[in-house]
Amino acid sequence: MAEIRRVMIDAGHGGEEPGSIYEGRREKDDNLKLALAVGEILSRNGVDVLYTRVTDVYQSPLEKAQIANRSGADYFVSIHRNAMPIPGSASGVQTLVYENEGVAGLMADNINQALVKTGFADLGVIERPGIIVLRRTQMPAVLVEAGFLDNPQDNQKFDRDFNAIAQAIADGILNTIREEETGPEYYQIQVGAFPDRETAERMVGQLREQGLPGFVVLDDGMYKVRAGAFLNLDNAARMEQTLRNYGYNTFMVREGARA
Repeated sequence: MAEIRRVMIDAGHGGEEPGSIYEGRREKDDNLKLALAVGEILSRNGVDVLYTRVTDVYQSPLEKAQIANRSGADYFVSIHRNAMPIPGSASGVQTLVYENEGVAGLMADNINQALVKTGFADLGVIERPGIIVLRRTQMPAVLVEAGFLDNPQDNQKFDRDFNAIAQAIADGILNTIREEETGPEYYQIQVGAFPDRETAERMVGQLREQGLPGFVVLDDGMYKVRAGAFLNLDNAARMEQTLRNYGYNTFMVREGARA
């Protein structure tokens, strides 16, 4: 890899918030175990790894996003396990994103495909713009649902193939880093540039309150607010028009591979 990337790994739930529970098994425990294993693999491959938590403590979803935003991380990956109202009624893996575009969409697809190769059913990449750790993070972010906690077969697989599952998630992240360094150009829509980060983050919050993607890029000493990252120029143009309809002054930025 051309330069060291920083990945924030979030073990979902924790402390007073156990997540899903099934026959005494708590999601927060599986999440932490898997998050630490994924982080260890990434570290061995030259990635700078940070964690929202490494012990059984509670942080609100907003606190998790704020921890990530303060860290300077290039990517955010939240580890969870799924559950259904009727136990045992679903099985498989899925990966959630704010918007299935750009680097986040690429990373979600890479992780999901790698997990499917371990034998899980493929429930796909799903857009969930209402999830706070996806909506309020300022870097490409995904939330991985590593099988269903309330499905005995998924639990058996999680325990039996744990190392392969951790490796799959790590491989998905590593492949994304490599592809972003050598991949094609993509397009972002810029809506503002400010000398201080606080003002830029306020604009990001405004965008997201309107259901629009937003993130901050530090470039040439300015904090620049951009919306979306599109491989397809037509999709970028549609986003630009949407932003203009909301009254934003925009221009399109073309970004190349970071070799």
